[in-house]
Amino acid sequence: MQFEQILKTYWGYETFRPLQLEIIHSVASGNDTLGLLPTGGGKSITFQVPAMAKPGICIVVTPLIALMKDQVQNLRVKNIKAEAIYTGLTKDDIDRILNNCVYGDIKFLYVSPERLGTEIFRTRVADMNVNLLAVDEAHCISQWGYDFRPAYLQIASIRSLLPHVPVLALTATATQQVVDDIQNRLLFKKKNVFRKSFERKNLIYWVKFSENKDQDLLKIVARNPNTGIIYVRNRRKTKQVAEFLQEHGISADYYHAGLSNEIRDEKQRAWKEGLTKVIVATNAFGMGIDKPDVRYVVHLDLPDSLEAYYQEAGRAGRDEKQAYALLLYNRFDRAKLRQNLTNSFPEKEYIRKIYELICQYYQIGIGEGKGLSFNFELGDFISRYKLSAVTTLSALKILEMEGYLVLTEEVNLPPKVKFIVSRQELYQFELKNVNYEAFIKLLLRSYSGLFSEYVSIDEYILAEKAKANVETIHEYLVALDKLHIIDFIPRRNKPQIIFTEERLESNNLYISKENYHVRKQNYQNKIESAIRYAESTSICRSRLLLEYFSDTSANDCGQCDVCKGKTKAPDIQTIAKHIAQQLFNNPKSLIEIVNTLDFPEEHIINTLQWMLDNGKICKDKSGKFAVEKL
Repeated sequence: MQFEQILKTYWGYETFRPLQLEIIHSVASGNDTLGLLPTGGGKSITFQVPAMAKPGICIVVTPLIALMKDQVQNLRVKNIKAEAIYTGLTKDDIDRILNNCVYGDIKFLYVSPERLGTEIFRTRVADMNVNLLAVDEAHCISQWGYDFRPAYLQIASIRSLLPHVPVLALTATATQQVVDDIQNRLLFKKKNVFRKSFERKNLIYWVKFSENKDQDLLKIVARNPNTGIIYVRNRRKTKQVAEFLQEHGISADYYHAGLSNEIRDEKQRAWKEGLTKVIVATNAFGMGIDKPDVRYVVHLDLPDSLEAYYQEAGRAGRDEKQAYALLLYNRFDRAKLRQNLTNSFPEKEYIRKIYELICQYYQIGIGEGKGLSFNFELGDFISRYKLSAVTTLSALKILEMEGYLVLTEEVNLPPKVKFIVSRQELYQFELKNVNYEAFIKLLLRSYSGLFSEYVSIDEYILAEKAKANVETIHEYLVALDKLHIIDFIPRRNKPQIIFTEERLESNNLYISKENYHVRKQNYQNKIESAIRYAESTSICRSRLLLEYFSDTSANDCGQCDVCKGKTKAPDIQTIAKHIAQQLFNNPKSLIEIVNTLDFPEEHIINTLQWMLDNGKICKDKSGKFAVEKL
């Protein structure tokens, strides 16, 4: 089946997007390939289509469990067989999936990077008929990238087990340094990069200096009745901003990683279907969500890298119609970003202290712990030892980079059930306990294999079938567990810590220059680039972003605040005249002046300062600007 026919049959598209087909031909010819496609550029098509064209299975490495599950589900809807392995699955689950990949007709196996180094995976992968190894979010393999994940380094060792299998690495954001590093670390036989320009001509970048972000945000949202995303830095703020918008009659909701999966799925669904117009979120929102008609993305806080900003802003206008990426910025943001540098790289003694405490928390002795994994409750841990959440997570990330442990993202593990009595014993139990008979029969009708293995169940589906509420179903499961009829493993929804090495004395802990000083300098450079983007008033916003990604060929966009400011930059005397008219017998605050005059805010602020310096205006007792009285 030709590539275009596969695209039409399974995805319903007549033609490929720019660069997709070139990448597919490269991979199909057996070449290691790096594809740089902007957010929303259709990266998954570039490995899914060529994998469908050849016998065998495609292994896809991705760090995002939610995205992994979404893609597996989407493929299954198309009648394409797909599976996923990630941290938190039971050994029985992993055995079953790997057996299906070796002996069955599975086409796609999604794997979290942490699973690559395990003995069970390495043993089975050598027996699979693998046609392609796809590496999503490939920037995670580079220590120069904005989201380095040490587990990605395991990919190179997998290549030795699959010597003739090409690699397709994909990312939306990479500087030239990261592009070279990805190819080196993935052992490309020769350099081979397909690069689509990062320029988004339909996306208008705008930075507004804001002394009152709430009010400025309200104006932006009120003027744009369409779908939007508002990014903030912390979870508490998502709820505050959403409630503020709701109070002003705007359809808004909030989203962050601390909510349960059920609640997050519901909020996401309502937003995707247009029932909620605006979602206020941390950076946990958006990855893998393909909603084409987002008309604006607002950042109330500047991310600490332009890679992150570009990716998040790029969720606007995926339908290629005009959209806006707006940043509200003030002088306090600069200080916050620089404080992040301190928080992200705590002192080495603090890192050693966290290592010692985490071992103490799980009661791991010297020389013990290798391979053990535990649910990790950050709130309980920092509360018990009176620690800062931000610096604790930063210390754990550095320990992960050094290979001492792994902190996984939050995993959602469905409840599981297995009967631990024989069928005859179960029959005797039902005779003596008739009140459980109907529920046991419901379980046996709904799921197979319950006597031989742990089976994932859905309490909501059982409740629907029984015409009961979920709480009742849960109570039955707990009761049967206590009666030793079943082994019931409730739903788990927590991150995990995995100890990859035996515990050392904390003073023997080695923290390398590369993982501390070099990365700290790299992070500082990223922060300064983000600040430069926000504070620049002379270089086109789009050009600034493109130059950061080593694309120097673009012209000024003509649409951003800087370009628009150049075309209508009035002289200071003209603005001063309008300000004086506004203030005649009527003192006003900065916000009132800015909201009244139709000039760029920075020009107004500069003019006000000039007028103050030259005695043309003054400030009254309330802090408002007024005409100087003779």
